[in-house]
This record gives sequence, C-alpha cells and structure tokens, in this order.
Amino acid sequence: MKKMTLFILAFILWVLLVWPVDPVTGEIHIQPIVVGLIAAALVALIMREVSVQKFHRWLNPVRYFWGAAYLIMLFYYIFKANLDVAYRVLHPAIPIRPGIVKVRTTLRTASGITLLANSITLTPGTLTVDVTDDGELYIHWINVQATDVAEASRIIVERFEWFIRKIVE
Repeated sequence: MKKMTLFILAFILWVLLVWPVDPVTGEIHIQPIVVGLIAAALVALIMREVSVQKFHRWLNPVRYFWGAAYLIMLFYYIFKANLDVAYRVLHPAIPIRPGIVKVRTTLRTASGITLLANSITLTPGTLTVDVTDDGELYIHWINVQATDVAEASRIIVERFEWFIRKIVE
C-alpha cells in the first residue's frame, strides 16, 4: 500500500513539474506521461525501504516549514564558513590547527544522523570522517577550537540538531 502511495505521489509531482498539457491547444502529450510513470515506478521501487518507516510523519506540513527554515539556516552557516575559509586561505598568517575531533549527537534515527553528517560536511572547514553506531561522529576540523567532546559538540553539532529533530525525528 505504501509503495503505491509513493508511486502516486511521485507521479503527481512529475506531472506538476513537466505539465504535459499544451497551454494553447489543450493537447495532452503522451511521452512525458509515460516517462513520468517509469520514473515514479523507479522511485517507488528504490525508495520503498526508506519511505515505509513512519511514512505518515511526512504528511505533516509543519515538517516542511522546519525544513525550509533549516535550509535558510544551513545556507547561512555555509556562507559564513566559506568566508572564514577564504580568509584563512588569503591570509596565511592566521593559525590553522587542523585535527579530528569526536562529537556526540542526541539524534537517534539513521536519517537524522545522515542529515547531520551531510550538513557538517557541506559546511566548509569541517568534514565528517566517520559515524559510529552509538551516535558519535568524527569530524575533521580545519581550525580546532575545542578538543573536549562536549564543547566540540556544542560548537559543531548543536546548531543543526534542533532543526533536524523537528524535521526527521
């Protein structure tokens, strides 16, 4: 049942994106519809395992609001980190203290931890090197500001966790 729901949602999204109806003549083009059916079937087959767990949660529009807010916040931190890295590159006298630090997350779902790890990696100056099963992440940091797990977690992880919890968990 959930695979069929995912198929229908993917097909509706496809139709809305390509809109196979000619606005002048009103003629319906068959080729985009066939391609959409194939694409929706592939999405339903590939994503069936991901989407099955707690699928009803994704029907909550509040999650999409927090997702949009998260993207704005993520772009802000990416922009800020880009400026920091560019400044360090252009001014070699600034101390760069690279290192790998261990941080902890309170997120428990695989999708939440994955989103967190990807967000950290997308932010210049940090790179997720490893994720353990018990919620620990190893981060390569271009300028290590703290080696204590709690302090490093506060600096790197906490800004993302609150939003990710609202969206995924």
